[in-house]
Amino acid sequence: MATYDSSTRTLISSARLKRGSAKRLYWTLVILVMFLFSLVFLGPLYWMVTGGLKSGFEVAHVPPTLYPKHPEWQNYVQAWNDLDMGTLMLNTFYYVFGALFIQLVLDVTAAYAFSKLRPVLGNWILGGMLATLMIPSTVMIIPQFITVKEVPFFGWNLINTPWALWLPGVAANAFNIFLLKRFFDSIPSDLMSAAAMDGAGPIRTLWSIVLPMSRPILGVISIFIVTSVWKDFLWPKLVEPDAATRTINVGITAFTGTLPQNVVIAGATIAALPTIIFFLIFQKNIMSGLTTGGIKG
Repeated sequence: MATYDSSTRTLISSARLKRGSAKRLYWTLVILVMFLFSLVFLGPLYWMVTGGLKSGFEVAHVPPTLYPKHPEWQNYVQAWNDLDMGTLMLNTFYYVFGALFIQLVLDVTAAYAFSKLRPVLGNWILGGMLATLMIPSTVMIIPQFITVKEVPFFGWNLINTPWALWLPGVAANAFNIFLLKRFFDSIPSDLMSAAAMDGAGPIRTLWSIVLPMSRPILGVISIFIVTSVWKDFLWPKLVEPDAATRTINVGITAFTGTLPQNVVIAGATIAALPTIIFFLIFQKNIMSGLTTGGIKG
């Protein structure tokens, strides 16, 4: 009996695409859609980079100019010096890598427990954690601020310390735990049973078998954590008010009233470069990590 291969099914049949007019129309629409999406995503980036090269008059000119007539590269040098970008970047890198390490350790162990150790009421606990995704993040700002200002039972004041940024992000990041659990679920049970027969405990199995197979999803989670901490503004502004402990976004905003607008735009461009470079390097991990754990069998 003949079988039908549904994997070759497309929105437009291949027979119609072979016709001259249909083929031209199809590729015209594809190119048009790709151009529009590229314009939407790359337009703001282009505007930011060129805005840092414009003079103050060009930035404030109405209608705005599409490109700088006389590029002023010294705007970027002035932004680096006047905004003390070196110190701000070091602070932010410190917060980012600290959050990355702590969140990976706790999220991986929690997801491993839900997926492979199957604790009592584990599904209910995971469901409760996922329910927190329905709560807007702004609603949690006041309770979190009260918590870090005076930690319950200990009375510690974490304001102006890295823990004020690390702990709220670590507290049950449900989305990352869910992604990791879905990936761990796709790891064959035979491997886990074989490890147990060889005498490997849960921790040794996690370290020697699960983590080496989980590099794609770990790359995805790392990208999420790094970009989340790097781009955050409101929470670091509340808990890191001192100039010596500010993140890069808070530090740039603090000088918006004293520096020319084109210099501030140049500083914002410099601040965006690390995350863009990080994404370009690890962009392949996004799709590979998200799709690998979604296919079983």
